[in-house]
Amino acid sequence: MISYDLYNFLKEELKNGSSDLVTRPSGQLIRERIEKDILKEDDGGVIALDFSKIGIIDYSCADEIVAKLMSRLLSNEYGEKYIILTGLNENQQENIEVALERKDLAVIAEKSGGKKFLLGSLNNYLRETLSLIVKSGKITARELADMVKIEANTSGTRLLNLHKKRLVMRRDEIREGARVWIYENL
Repeated sequence: MISYDLYNFLKEELKNGSSDLVTRPSGQLIRERIEKDILKEDDGGVIALDFSKIGIIDYSCADEIVAKLMSRLLSNEYGEKYIILTGLNENQQENIEVALERKDLAVIAEKSGGKKFLLGSLNNYLRETLSLIVKSGKITARELADMVKIEANTSGTRLLNLHKKRLVMRRDEIREGARVWIYENL
């Protein structure tokens, strides 16, 4: 996992001494800096946006940085990469969640102890599937189908949807002579 310290980006880009992410223009500058760095990363990488040294993030900045980044990530502008949020406090979490929900987006966040949780909007059956992946670490469509008693093609669609939303990673593996997709926790 590659960690981007947003406080350092804030100091380098805005040079105003503040630890707060406020206003849409400020958010745009930080997002553009993040985008420039993300494009240099290898496909398959997980990029952690570290908010631990940030004070507040207002809604407009949360929308400009997190919601736009996730939207562009889902449209494959950055290649096959994944973003998680770390070091969030309660205020930051609330404003980011509102920005994500208004655009029907979701992102994985991680608490300081390593426990992962979902921020944003995701329907119940995908939440349930994501929860199973988080608990088990990785899963195949067949394993999911057996666990929740659904058809294999339905479980495969759920897993693929979570991957398209960049909430889980996907890799292939040869098992018993056949290629199988493995979906893994970020």
